[in-house]
Amino acid sequence: ERIHETQELRKQLLRETCGGDKETFNHRLEDVRDKELENLIVDDKHGIIYCYIPKVACTNWKRVMFSLTQDEPYPDPVSISPDLVHLPNTLPLLNSFPRPEMKAKLKHYTKFLYVRDPFVRLISAYRNKFWQHNEYFYQQYGRHILRLYANQPDPPQSVDEANTSGMRVSFQNFIQYLLDPLTERKEPFEPHWRQMHRMCHPCLIKYDFVGHQETLQQDASQLLKILMLQDDIQFPPSYENMTTPAFLLDWFSAVPLEDRRKLYELYEEDFRMFGYKRPRELLDG
Repeated sequence: ERIHETQELRKQLLRETCGGDKETFNHRLEDVRDKELENLIVDDKHGIIYCYIPKVACTNWKRVMFSLTQDEPYPDPVSISPDLVHLPNTLPLLNSFPRPEMKAKLKHYTKFLYVRDPFVRLISAYRNKFWQHNEYFYQQYGRHILRLYANQPDPPQSVDEANTSGMRVSFQNFIQYLLDPLTERKEPFEPHWRQMHRMCHPCLIKYDFVGHQETLQQDASQLLKILMLQDDIQFPPSYENMTTPAFLLDWFSAVPLEDRRKLYELYEEDFRMFGYKRPRELLDG
């Protein structure tokens, strides 16, 4: 009962936020390019569409979606390699279908997404891509960030050299990069830090279920019941360190107040749409 009520409130908030700001949100499918629908995974067999958001339980939900493409009895999602589900073309995406089919699926399928506190998601993305050993993100973003915001005209060539010399993109550098207007002008934000509403278009797509990372397990079992799959498949238990808002003050202590406020503006839509409180302790100085 309570979970059902929570769902209704989350969906109502989306309707109000989207309806209340016609200028920002009056999109039609025709106005959205195929490229912008690349986060929507389709399961024709069960009539499901899942919009995945990086750093919001997306590996585990992709494993579930992949299991459902196999023959019954479905393999345990835990047995499916996380690397496999992130490979291109492993799961069918909405934008691979012709427009009339896309519209029909969006109308008739059960659509769901999972969201998370926007600032906590940013910390998680930073830790995952810049704290951990990640050559790709170092080459694509790390060196550039060190050059522009850490006063390092010639950053080390590889992530190994950077680690050895004790040079690392700081959280503050990462925030400076996000706030720089040139970042977005060059290309859209990388999906790990792109605003959630920009990937899932909740004012255009009427979601049937809005899960929160903070209530991941109970939301997952509720959703599987709605999909009538609770006896066929289990959502993987989450053992990973679920970054909590308690970490926020620690993480943002080195970020100037002015930058925190600008960052909130950048992600304000996500806070409002998905019912996350404005973090007063970070923004009111």
